[in-house]
Amino acid sequence: MQRYVDQDILAGASYAILRGQDILDMQCVGWADKESNTHLRTDHIFRAMSNTKLITSMAVMLLWEEGRIHLDEPIGKFIAQLADLKVLKPGASRLDETEPARSPITIRHLLTHSSGLSYGLLDPGSLLFNAYNERRVINPHKPLISMMDALSDLPLMFQPGASWEYSVATDVLGYLVEVVSGQDLEQFFKSRIFDVLGMEDTAFTLPPEKHSRLATCYAGADGMDPMKPGLRPVDTVPWRGAYLQPFPLKMGGGGLATTLPDMVALVRSLVPGGKSVLKPETITAMMTNQLPEGRNIQFARFGEIRGKGYGLGGAVTLKPSAIDPRASTGEFQWGGLAGTHWWISPQTGLVGVLMAQRQMGFWNPFSFEFKQLAYRAAGH
Repeated sequence: MQRYVDQDILAGASYAILRGQDILDMQCVGWADKESNTHLRTDHIFRAMSNTKLITSMAVMLLWEEGRIHLDEPIGKFIAQLADLKVLKPGASRLDETEPARSPITIRHLLTHSSGLSYGLLDPGSLLFNAYNERRVINPHKPLISMMDALSDLPLMFQPGASWEYSVATDVLGYLVEVVSGQDLEQFFKSRIFDVLGMEDTAFTLPPEKHSRLATCYAGADGMDPMKPGLRPVDTVPWRGAYLQPFPLKMGGGGLATTLPDMVALVRSLVPGGKSVLKPETITAMMTNQLPEGRNIQFARFGEIRGKGYGLGGAVTLKPSAIDPRASTGEFQWGGLAGTHWWISPQTGLVGVLMAQRQMGFWNPFSFEFKQLAYRAAGH
């Protein structure tokens, strides 16, 4: 990772490698803030972005364990705004070119990003990208219920369960947690997950005494070339003032800030032998591919990611690609757009957490090289 810092591709990176519950290596390299020459420490706080999805998925599975929800129940049973959505016709050029949904969106569809919802993030110029942004589906100044209201007027990208699309589905699940539990999402996270696991620095909003520990986020010199040297600080990820002041929107799909030790505590809870909030059989289900045979995850502009399925809260490696470690079959993994990553390998027992703050840093080349080196160092 030091090479990426020296080449001005990353400002800094913190990481931990574990085998089971045991930490094999934990290091920080580079800067939390280059401009002030602040070295990165383990207590620096990172924008977790989509690492938040793992926590929200765990919250949903806690409710499932308690019998308060069933994974194949329609989400409309709990969130009326999503009970009767239309679906865009294939090749539609207008939002009103729709057909009825042949089946309802289920909680399992939301956990696996196969609901037909979109993000308004990764496919600029598309019909739903424009609609999601015009309607401000993600609006930090309004609570989650306003997102449900906005979604109620928009069609789905495809029939529920028919394909895969990264989306606001986990934000919908965050609202589901609020509805079923009767608690604010952050209160539920704190009482049922953070306090149990000792995650003291993970929150939607940081208290003033922790503001100085928030690492600076950087953008690369070229958004389309992740290996081009050059970084500039940005203060609008995910929006200006995020984490430093409270906002009505609590995004279950990407709103938390966290530290390396807190993320280590979280992934440890999913590995046998340590403190956990979920039952072993629940964890096994989360790490099991839920997509039909032959279906892989896919991203607009990047296409299908062959050999990658999706479990209940993260991707599952079904067949390692040329840039994956050869021993990574069955690996459960995900990360965030600002460069935070985690992975758990049931086959090898290896666990990794890699934290950087670089815009468009998800599945960046640095993350693949780090994982290759980690597997190799551990003898795989």
